[in-house]
Amino acid sequence: MARRQAKRRKQREARQWRMPAIPVARITRLTVAVATVVLSYHFSSILLDKPIRAITVEGPFQRVSALQIEEAIADELSHGFLSADLHAIRERVAALPWIDQATVARRWPATLEIAVTEQVPAACWGEAGLLNTRGELFVTNARHIPAELPRLSGPEDRSADVARRYLTIREQLIPMGLDVRRVHLDARGAWELTLQNGVDIRLGRRDVDQRTDLFIDVVANIVASREADIDFVDMRYSNGFSIGWREDASPATDVERDTAARSLVAGRQE
Repeated sequence: MARRQAKRRKQREARQWRMPAIPVARITRLTVAVATVVLSYHFSSILLDKPIRAITVEGPFQRVSALQIEEAIADELSHGFLSADLHAIRERVAALPWIDQATVARRWPATLEIAVTEQVPAACWGEAGLLNTRGELFVTNARHIPAELPRLSGPEDRSADVARRYLTIREQLIPMGLDVRRVHLDARGAWELTLQNGVDIRLGRRDVDQRTDLFIDVVANIVASREADIDFVDMRYSNGFSIGWREDASPATDVERDTAARSLVAGRQE
């Protein structure tokens, strides 16, 4: 009896279960709507993706010409107005020598606008390299080096360090009427400067920041007042400096001798 009741209960449960209803019509309408939007966008893009009719190039054009820029991106112009890869075009323009930054934009209906800024050389690096205002080496073999540029040199991977030290020292010397003509970092890490007036400043390779501060605070004023008489200044002492006078220089004043003597007390050259 119990078996019959259990069998009848299973039959009732089987008759009560139904496959859930699937809203086929609703899904179909949604699919058609999405497909319509996608196809409309696709065909609209095809219809609107007209050939690029014009290019405008804005920039100073002292080192790079608009023709050079157009030649660099000629391959990319075969794409349509909408399908052109602006990032690739910008990268090609920025890769040109003397180009610092570039921007590319679309202008309806079929024009590309390109704007560039050129590198500004701030110093000569080595024999024929050029550094920009950020201390970056952007030309390694310049055909013409402006004579007014300062000369920086050192290991190839230290150009940014040399440029930073040059800019820091120059900023402090300019108010004193002095300027830096040359900065050199040798393979051992020793620093040497040459001022615009021809005086050499030997900083060495230890405590360079402290020696630079001592030169700015104490020695620079002496150099500014006696630049025609001074050959070099040696800062490579643990607690002082020495001044090398030219052979035809007038004798040092009592103040200058006293300043140098006090600075060299307990001083030891590296």
